[in-house]
Amino acid sequence: MNNMKGFINITANTAIEQAQNNGCDSAEVFIKTGKSLSVEVKDGKVEALEAANDIGIAVRVIKDRRQGFSFTTKPEEIKQTVEKAVESAKWTGHDEYNGIPQKSVSEQCAVSVLDKEIENIREDEAIKKALLLEKGAIEFDSRIKKIRKAVAIFSTADTTILNSKGINISYKSSSVTAHVGALASDGNDNQMGWDLGGSRKLSDIDFNAIGVNAGRRAVELLGAKKISPVKISIVLDQYTACNFLGILSASLSAEAVQKKRSLLAGKIGKSIISPLINVIDDGIMPWGVGTRPVDDEGVPTSKKSLISKGTLAGFIYNTYSARRDGVVSTGNAMRESFKSLPGIDITNFYIEPNPPTSLVIARDEVPKQSHSFGAVPEDEIASPSVRNDRLVKSVSKGIIVIDVMGVHTANPISGDFSIGISGLWIESGKAVYPVKEAIISGNILDLFKKVEAVGDDLRFYGNIGSPSLLIGKMDVSA
Repeated sequence: MNNMKGFINITANTAIEQAQNNGCDSAEVFIKTGKSLSVEVKDGKVEALEAANDIGIAVRVIKDRRQGFSFTTKPEEIKQTVEKAVESAKWTGHDEYNGIPQKSVSEQCAVSVLDKEIENIREDEAIKKALLLEKGAIEFDSRIKKIRKAVAIFSTADTTILNSKGINISYKSSSVTAHVGALASDGNDNQMGWDLGGSRKLSDIDFNAIGVNAGRRAVELLGAKKISPVKISIVLDQYTACNFLGILSASLSAEAVQKKRSLLAGKIGKSIISPLINVIDDGIMPWGVGTRPVDDEGVPTSKKSLISKGTLAGFIYNTYSARRDGVVSTGNAMRESFKSLPGIDITNFYIEPNPPTSLVIARDEVPKQSHSFGAVPEDEIASPSVRNDRLVKSVSKGIIVIDVMGVHTANPISGDFSIGISGLWIESGKAVYPVKEAIISGNILDLFKKVEAVGDDLRFYGNIGSPSLLIGKMDVSA
């Protein structure tokens, strides 16, 4: 371990020195090594078991305000990689805002991102965890006939960022993800249900509960009916709320604003959505999927309020976009991989629950039930007990939306969307039957302006989180 760390440091320093000797004004090296164990199970047996180790090295140079970039997976080729980066700078445009960050004067936060349980997990333990995904779904209800893609992935990574302006940081992180799909059938109808979970900490993930929730989603949609066009209240469960929040997240990037691709341009300080909504980007949340001590340029991450009581408070920045606006980076420089330059992205991005103290809710557990899980009687709909009962009970007539289709078709620039939904019809505060093939259309800001209540059941899907949301009357078409 120490030998590898020493080798990486030598490689990074060699690259920086070589870039400076080639007349570069500044240089940066980004190195990521990782290992992962992926387990897929089916019918109580291991379907696939894969272990992987990889390394990626990226070099960025600035010469005469021109940016060059290159990458490799072979440390022994670091000199050639630097040469390619320097050469590529000759062919890029001069830009006064090009540059790499200096070492921050603010103190870097100590964050929880490495779980020894994940780092040291054995294959047999990983297999047992994956089998719980399948077991939870199958045993939930006799109408669960097949499991598709019960997968658990355990990984660790070492990240090193070194530049010629004083940044020199290394940190180790872990992550676990789990997802499962379940097929329910009652002889007349088939429905798919799924669930997923992710964290940097193994104990955050209840593998059996994820399976149970996948089974529940499938069973409760059996016998779904089409409905006539209607104007009604809508309850978005956490997953569907996260999907809509994801549409909004693109407009909070300073790069999108500067390129006139954001519907929030020019709206800082203005009320844009319901005053019940607070949107946070928190890079230092303990064990969050998006948590890290620094961003991918070495700038410390932090917790930021982007929308406060419905009012736009600010945008997220990397070093380049911050220079263009004459501000400081918010620590949101992110790379898709070592093969790409740092862009801008969210860390842990969520709507604050009501009350805010509910933030302590486990990220990926199905909330504990007042009754034990068991087969749902075939003449009754599955109770939406894993969702916010308080919001459902407040609705005289409406729909709990539990799945959405076509979110990727939403326009991130205008915020307009037309999305297929399925869910449960509500009468007098109770879910009475499933509905399918309905459509809601509108604008993302208008949707969030209609929020009438925020739940206390915050849950994250990846690095986006939301509680359940009650939306005022919307047109639902068939």
